[in-house]
Amino acid sequence: QDVTPLQQRLLDAWLGDRDDLTVVGDANQTIYSFNGATPDHLLRFSTRFPSSTTVRLHRDYRSTPQVVDLANRVIGQAKGRAAGTRLTLEGQRPDGPDPEFSEFPDETVEAAEVARRIGDLLAHGVPAAEIAVLYRINAQSAAFEYALDQAGIAYQVKGGDGFFQRAEIRQAVQALGQAARQVQARARSAGSAGEDAAPRVDEPQGNLVDQVRAVLLPVGLTPSEPDGAQERQRWQSLNALADLAAELSATSPGLDLPALMGLLKERAQAKNPPRLQGVTLASIHAAKGLEWDAVFLVGLVDGTLPIRHALKGAHAEDAVEEERRLLYVGVTRAREHLHLSWSQARQPGGKATRRRTRFLDGMVPWEKERAAAQAAQSAGQKKSGQKSKPSDSCTTCGTRLTTPEQRILGLCEAHAGDVDQVLVAELRSWRSATARARDVPAYVVMSDATLRAVCHRAPTTPQELVQVPGIGPMKVEQFGEDVLGIIRNFR
Repeated sequence: QDVTPLQQRLLDAWLGDRDDLTVVGDANQTIYSFNGATPDHLLRFSTRFPSSTTVRLHRDYRSTPQVVDLANRVIGQAKGRAAGTRLTLEGQRPDGPDPEFSEFPDETVEAAEVARRIGDLLAHGVPAAEIAVLYRINAQSAAFEYALDQAGIAYQVKGGDGFFQRAEIRQAVQALGQAARQVQARARSAGSAGEDAAPRVDEPQGNLVDQVRAVLLPVGLTPSEPDGAQERQRWQSLNALADLAAELSATSPGLDLPALMGLLKERAQAKNPPRLQGVTLASIHAAKGLEWDAVFLVGLVDGTLPIRHALKGAHAEDAVEEERRLLYVGVTRAREHLHLSWSQARQPGGKATRRRTRFLDGMVPWEKERAAAQAAQSAGQKKSGQKSKPSDSCTTCGTRLTTPEQRILGLCEAHAGDVDQVLVAELRSWRSATARARDVPAYVVMSDATLRAVCHRAPTTPQELVQVPGIGPMKVEQFGEDVLGIIRNFR
């Protein structure tokens, strides 16, 4: 299904006038059109050889019926010529666990939670070499490399070096190091002269993130994503580095370029070399033809899968269908355990603007429950005569909220102090103990803004708790009983 015109010409030269030929393929796994590959040679085979016999291989011996069912549902929504050849697979293995779907407030929490779940699988005897984390683009690997490293879990990056070993990242770090040395030299010069360190004209200005993006502009981080495949991959890696700088800046106020370089150096040195027995990190393209006992499909948001550039242009419909097939390939890599996840924001505290990939519409069980709860709440407000406030306004006075923390809390600065500080202290104590037990930073359990939002809303049921921004079904499953118990005791 991914034969290129050159490969077909070579095959024709070998074959000559003979017809003793067998081909095996699945047009619904065509994912390499960017390399010139096309399923047309496969789709036209029976026309070219009218006397050929077609054998439909519909039995799936790799995956459990639960994984196979999700794969059938994903590809069942496909459109176009390739979709006309799809099979309804029949799983031949014994039953296994249902695929799990998880939504997280940001990428950092998503990566930390994936690492924790991988640790649980390892503890239950699943070999590290039988676990994979699959993503759409290579730039997504950075957060998961770091999370696995922090959890002490060995990993290997397939299809390329680790994030900090990529050529464009090495070049970018070198440019940032040069800029940081200029800042340090200026500070020393000003200090010896007893003057304030005024920036030079050729030095990057603005906050740290602006400075980083200014330094990376000559390296290839243009304001908009380029069109070429290689240029786009380079841009995505550089953009991931800039996002990492933004994340570090958000968690370390006052961070400057020299201090940032120190943190980047720590992260780069912490990377383990590839180990054959480690967890595999790979793009879905690089995972084609492989399989694992457990697969984590991560970063499943519109704009990443389907990729943003697939949504534009005259051939957008075909490009989007290829992205759907890519998810189908990813799902079918799993033998038994399958976890699908996405995050609402890129960085901690960021605005929840991301939408879960359209390819999972109607397939996430708990989304129906959440939609029903929201509809019931809206109906209750309408019945009582209350006007629903915009999602970015204060729940008390309706004032427009301007910061990420205010949006999570749902309160403006004037009413943020209304939260009961005794309950805040109780939940912070629980959060600290939970973070120590899990060996993760406290914000991975619950950010300060989300914790205060819980205190403000004081939910009494899991259905109410899941409505708090930054919580989500996974946190309700993990921490709901504890949080609701603390609130009940406080009352």
